[in-house]
Amino acid sequence: MRAPAHLIALSGGVGLVPVAPGTFGALLGLPLGLALAAAGFWPAAAALVAAGLIGVWACGATASAAGVHDHQAIVFDETWAMAAVVAFAPPGYAMLLGGFVAFRFFDIVKPWPIGRIDRRVEGGLGIMLDDALAAVYALAAVHLVARLL
Repeated sequence: MRAPAHLIALSGGVGLVPVAPGTFGALLGLPLGLALAAAGFWPAAAALVAAGLIGVWACGATASAAGVHDHQAIVFDETWAMAAVVAFAPPGYAMLLGGFVAFRFFDIVKPWPIGRIDRRVEGGLGIMLDDALAAVYALAAVHLVARLL
């Protein structure tokens, strides 16, 4: 794990947790998302775009080195996507918890077209893109709930 790409793709080693590495990767995104939310919409959006591009490179390089499309230890995509959910979700602990649960649900279940993207888009882009869409679904869910409450 000396290569910078691997360190990034494994979210600093969080991906090496033996049980539920994706969930732990997503948990790491919570404080990052809170920091991004505090920075404001445009700085958060810019940081997430930059981190997403770095993630495409790092996750792609690590998957290629591992010889597996989306190895379970590659969790930067979960960390990044969860940070996006937290950064753009309505404020409050209930929305934070709801965003986390919704993101993990959509990331694991992979409803259409998330599953299709996961199966068909290769490399780092595919690794990041399915989680980006799961984050969009999670954000839609928490914003809908917030509007209904």
